[in-house]
Amino acid sequence: MAEEDKVFSTKVKHSGVWDFKGIYAVLSSWFSDNGYGLSENSYKENIGAGGAKEIEIEWEASKKVTDYFKYKIKANWQIVGMTSVEVEIDGAKKKMNKGQFEIAYKATITKDYEEKWTSKPIWKFLRALYDKYLIKETKSSYEDKLVDDIQGLVEETKAYLALTGRK
Repeated sequence: MAEEDKVFSTKVKHSGVWDFKGIYAVLSSWFSDNGYGLSENSYKENIGAGGAKEIEIEWEASKKVTDYFKYKIKANWQIVGMTSVEVEIDGAKKKMNKGQFEIAYKATITKDYEEKWTSKPIWKFLRALYDKYLIKETKSSYEDKLVDDIQGLVEETKAYLALTGRK
């Protein structure tokens, strides 16, 4: 059975003006530009009182690192009280969104994701030895790279929100 180890988790919160379509496009592009396959597992949208939207989105992205390791990043979006607003940018009016925005990121590394080491009890034992003694430092370096990836994603998210929030 494949094992998942949590490597990093964080949240990005923003309240105010931002561009929903823009942040959606920027983040989905980040995943593809960095070699991750992205799937949207859930998209729920409710319209509340006064036309304000509440949106929940679940993304899961994965990237094969080796035949043994795979990265997985989950992004859970929570948007509350989203309304459309018009803002003036350099003398031109543009439609934006206003509300509370939060994305919870969770990064994990999966070992033996193809489950090649689980067919027989002896293979399970050998995998335990392999994990504990032979690839301990290799796994650590892969975890560091995954942390770099997720921190890059978080910085991209914050930079986009700060850029659109100032307009």
